[in-house]
Amino acid sequence: MARQATYDRDKVLKSAMDLFWAKGFHATSLKDLENALDMRPGSIYAAFGSKEGLYAEALRLYSGRTQAGLAEVMAEGGSKLKGIADYIRLLGGQRRAEVPSRACMLVKTILEMPDDDPNLRGLAEDLIDQMEAALTEVLRQAQAEGELPASADPVRLAGQIQTQLIGLRAYAQRIHAEGRIAQVAEDIAQNIEALSVEAA
Repeated sequence: MARQATYDRDKVLKSAMDLFWAKGFHATSLKDLENALDMRPGSIYAAFGSKEGLYAEALRLYSGRTQAGLAEVMAEGGSKLKGIADYIRLLGGQRRAEVPSRACMLVKTILEMPDDDPNLRGLAEDLIDQMEAALTEVLRQAQAEGELPASADPVRLAGQIQTQLIGLRAYAQRIHAEGRIAQVAEDIAQNIEALSVEAA
């Protein structure tokens, strides 16, 4: 009979995500993980296979929460463009103390890992693509509903918004940006709302 896990997997993954998000993959030691997860090395490896395996699970959790955040805002109904704009405002309103890092964990992973890394680098790329695909779908819905002009290209526009989101979160990571990030987010949000047919 298989032995039952004696740890809360969701809680462990959340703790691992927060630690890796703050410190990165290479700077996080096994001792750091032991302390944060309250697990011995053998238990960590038995549960996740390796440090890399644990990091991959943490990346998926982070990505899932990010996409869920967008979906939650969009579920409030109303204008699709306003929904995207409000999501950006939400990110701009985050305080430094509320999250392990204000920079995107996926982008931090891409910057940390070598270009030819097929595992964590490749996974981070795929997860970013998923978020961009989610934005593309929202923009297609906006176009179908007549909110976004028929001449707009949802794929290109999603790429532009994704780039702005990445830049916003990198900017927010700066120590002295705390007082300015909300205004930067507001400017981006207003530019997205201005894409509306009604605003034209």
